[in-house]
Amino acid sequence: MPGTITETQVPTGAWKADKLHSSIGFAVEHMGVSLFRGRFNDYDATLEIAPDGARLEGAARVDSVDVSDGNLEAHLASPEFFDAQRTPELHFASTNLRVDGERLALTGELTIRGHTERLEATGTIRYVAQDIAGGERVGLALEATVDRRRFGLDWNAPLAGGGFALGTDVTLEVRLELTRGA
Repeated sequence: MPGTITETQVPTGAWKADKLHSSIGFAVEHMGVSLFRGRFNDYDATLEIAPDGARLEGAARVDSVDVSDGNLEAHLASPEFFDAQRTPELHFASTNLRVDGERLALTGELTIRGHTERLEATGTIRYVAQDIAGGERVGLALEATVDRRRFGLDWNAPLAGGGFALGTDVTLEVRLELTRGA
């Protein structure tokens, strides 16, 4: 199993995302003046930690994209963007996790629209041996930037004064609170 998380940092075992306290979101430049944000409401994520390494894996259902506008959500699910009918999930699987104190560097493969690209993310990892209910928790906060066009997300609209409606770089923001037992 790839990765370098050690048992002294986070105990070995299977950890599963607590969806009430986790989120998977994205941000992209909009009209050249602001950031447009969205998220996926239906997803799974697991962290497997073994003596020989660690693996983070997850999937998000495209039809759960949430941008607070039904028409835009339908457009994002259409073939012009995520093509939910043909590719109903986004998928990620790590190939390496490196930890230095609370700092985390992660490498893996992200699949969108059936196309897989290498992804590098950075962030933090924290471990709580006993939460308010007596359970253990692991927190991961990760961020990565991808060029959406590399996944076939090419839709855009030119602006009258020059430029385009959407930026090409998308920031992925993943905040996971995981509990024991997957």
